[in-house]
This record gives sequence, C-alpha cells and structure tokens, in this order.
Amino acid sequence: MMTDSRTMDVQNSAANPLRGEATLRLGGRDYLLRPTFAALVAAEAEAGPLFALVERAADGRLGLGEMTAVLWHCLAARPEDLTREAFGEALLAQGLAAALPVFRQLAVAILGGRAP
Repeated sequence: MMTDSRTMDVQNSAANPLRGEATLRLGGRDYLLRPTFAALVAAEAEAGPLFALVERAADGRLGLGEMTAVLWHCLAARPEDLTREAFGEALLAQGLAAALPVFRQLAVAILGGRAP
C-alpha cells in the first residue's frame, strides 16, 4: 500500500529529544512519537489525566490500554495500513517491557516540558 512522502519523511526522521520526541520500534518499523498538545489532549481524553497516568506508571500500575493510548496518539505519522488494533497487537507481541523506555521518555517530556 502506498504512503505519501510526508508520512515516509516523518517516519524516517530521527527523534529530537529536545522536542520530547522518541522512536518506537515495532515489527521491524521505526515510529516517530511526538507529544504535541493535540496528541496529549487526545490521549488524556481517552486514558484520563496525564499526571495520574504517569503516577500509575511510576507505581507499576500502568494499564496496557493506557500505554497504547498515549503511544498511539503521539504517533507523528500513521501509515495508512496501520490500525489501532494492529498497533496494540504489535506492542503486545514485542512485549511491554520494550515499549516502557519509550513511554518513560515521553512521560519525562510531558512532565518537564521541552525546549521550543
């Protein structure tokens, strides 16, 4: 299936930690995660307040759905062939422990802010 060049450029660009970005590798593909205001509002609408979510994560009580919601909404570009269900299945197949450092990196950016 074809993807537009903008999607490919975003997917293939390196994450900029100064912008709070992170790279998640799933199923042999790298996904750029960018915690924009719109992405975080959407994640919060689905998973609840972000501060509470980060506290649950720190206590080891983060749910699979919550982590998936934050990561999904922070995807800088979604390939046309990637569904939410397939994304969640890929996370599960890879193992949540592999996604935790990426989630942690986003949480630090969310809580601490990021450079303009």
